[in-house]
Amino acid sequence: MSFYGLIGKSLSHSYSPLIYKELGKYEYKLIEKNPDELEAFLSNEDSRSDEYFAGLNVTIPYKTAVIPFCKQISEAAEAIGSVNTILRLPDGSLYGDNTDYYGFFYLLRKAAAVQDIRKKPQENSGKILILGSGGSSLTVQAVLHNWLKTDEPSKTDEPSPCLVVISRGGADNYMNIDKHSDAAMIINTTPVGMYPDNGASPIEDLSIFKNCKVVIDLIYNPLRTKLLQQAQAQSIPCFGGLPMLVAQAKNASEIFTGRVLTDATTDEITQKIARQTQNIILIGMPGCGKSTTGAALAKKLNREFADTDEWVETKAGKSIPAIFAEDGEEVFRKIENEALETLCKKNSLVIATGGGIIKRPENRDIISQNGTVVFLNKDISKLPTAGRPLSEKEGVEKLAAERLPLYKQWSDFTIEECDEGLLYEKFADY
Repeated sequence: MSFYGLIGKSLSHSYSPLIYKELGKYEYKLIEKNPDELEAFLSNEDSRSDEYFAGLNVTIPYKTAVIPFCKQISEAAEAIGSVNTILRLPDGSLYGDNTDYYGFFYLLRKAAAVQDIRKKPQENSGKILILGSGGSSLTVQAVLHNWLKTDEPSKTDEPSPCLVVISRGGADNYMNIDKHSDAAMIINTTPVGMYPDNGASPIEDLSIFKNCKVVIDLIYNPLRTKLLQQAQAQSIPCFGGLPMLVAQAKNASEIFTGRVLTDATTDEITQKIARQTQNIILIGMPGCGKSTTGAALAKKLNREFADTDEWVETKAGKSIPAIFAEDGEEVFRKIENEALETLCKKNSLVIATGGGIIKRPENRDIISQNGTVVFLNKDISKLPTAGRPLSEKEGVEKLAAERLPLYKQWSDFTIEECDEGLLYEKFADY
């Protein structure tokens, strides 16, 4: 019996099974192999055995290592020097291709704002910075060389003078990146900011790029990297790597099955995976019902539920009133921030947060990196105060005056009076 799968060294957080569940009816496995196991696995060409792979996707760190095992490779894979898709041919030999090329070309077309850059590729106004010089960078460069000349992807690799590759040790590096502050497009091909190292960015200060018209980050987990959040803060159009991931998988599925799929399929699956993997983050005043409502929503959606206040109490080994009384609010906020960083890195959770998370501005990026943020608004006259240190000390009215504007700024939408029915309706297809 044949199967398809993804081969790599560490795959526990891969989205591929979710994507291929939508793309095909065939069995799809995650295949973790150490480098010393790769040869034995790929050299087994006996398709008459009880179980064998009919096709593979290949990820870090094996995109180059698999090439010697492929009897044939595509023109794109050869030009880039990387294979991310393997098909077993009828004679048992392996064919290697690179669907990342197709995937990035698809993402580039989706980023409609880049069309202005393309009109004058020889001028500084069209300079494109590619962050990183590894395998993903080579794929991006190959696509861009051709995109600057034609609407359709081709497989030549003629150089283009408006592309600048930033590496750690080259002439163009992160220490002198400011000399390219006239860049119109920035593309991150490095893993900086990728799970589990959320919150990092390859560019410390994006604001120096006054001419930047679009930012692209190939990372798809988290959905919004720090680099993308920097771009959003400056109102620069920006795009993450999930559409590329789905598009390359769609192209790989076509190679596996011979069945041609439309771009509409890619769009639909991208939106579905984004919904399925995003966290649902509930914010609002102390006592507004975030924990109760969140637990009920998680149960209806068959998701895991997490409560930052419970996380804090477990971490501290004492109740929240005790933390405030014995250690002070600052200690509580520090542990709360740690709770948010830990929980919001995960996917597909419903998370109830403490009422004061908006007191630390950095928490906004943490909760939005992988989440849809919902403000549960409730009449303040109905809010309980017992056991809530700040509500008892400062009064609900004062807290509301300070916090309600921030809840509205931080949220994607508001649910009035914790209407569970309306909330579930909003997330029914998540």
